[in-house]
Amino acid sequence: MIKIIIIDDSSTSRIILEKFLTQNFSEKCIIVAICEDAASAKKAIRVNKPDLVFLDIEMPNKNGFEMLKEIKSIKFEVIFTTSHADYAIKAIKADALDYLIKPINLKDLSNAIRRFENKKIVQESTNSNLIETKSSNNLIKKIAFSTDTGYEFIDINSILFCEANSNYCRIFCVDGREILLAKTLKNIHEQLVPTKLFHRIHKSYLVNLNYILRLNKSGSLEVELQNGIKLPVSFRQKDNFLNAFKEVAEK
Repeated sequence: MIKIIIIDDSSTSRIILEKFLTQNFSEKCIIVAICEDAASAKKAIRVNKPDLVFLDIEMPNKNGFEMLKEIKSIKFEVIFTTSHADYAIKAIKADALDYLIKPINLKDLSNAIRRFENKKIVQESTNSNLIETKSSNNLIKKIAFSTDTGYEFIDINSILFCEANSNYCRIFCVDGREILLAKTLKNIHEQLVPTKLFHRIHKSYLVNLNYILRLNKSGSLEVELQNGIKLPVSFRQKDNFLNAFKEVAEK
């Protein structure tokens, strides 16, 4: 079970988020504490050791960013919640898992929970040494992605998949790293196209063909990666994806 703490000075926001979580994710999530300020939140975090914290940014006395700075060892993921979109870049720099705009809707919350699960699967798979490079004829090369502070250099074949998040893109790596960039998925795809290893399977997902284990056709179409993560394949992308995957498999 995912242990969750909700931190928000607005009683309405706390009630809405608690209701969404209990009614839709009770089989995988448990709310261990609900706090209305930074002081009580820090105590709840110390006592309950959560896996995931939903943290309001604008709170009286001390905001969410200030509270995080006072926690010496952060061993949980953070999803910021706020009524303003102005904090997006600051949230990225704080290494947040996600950033939800109030009023939170069920779709955005579902995507955030799935993102948490995917990150944990990647980390657990890495620890178990389950991920191996499928194709030995693709030399590992680095690619540079620009960030606010400079460049992030990544081995191309260490990228598992990329996920769109509005005007941002989240890159999941086989070593468990998760990198959030202020770029669209289209921008990232254009940089990776020359390698021919990556293919768009959905408006929200770009995958490394080396790590696809199987294509599941029961129910909605989806790919399953070698570490167990499952991603949807849109009907529009189906034929192009199958052709690209066939080309790689035949090499």
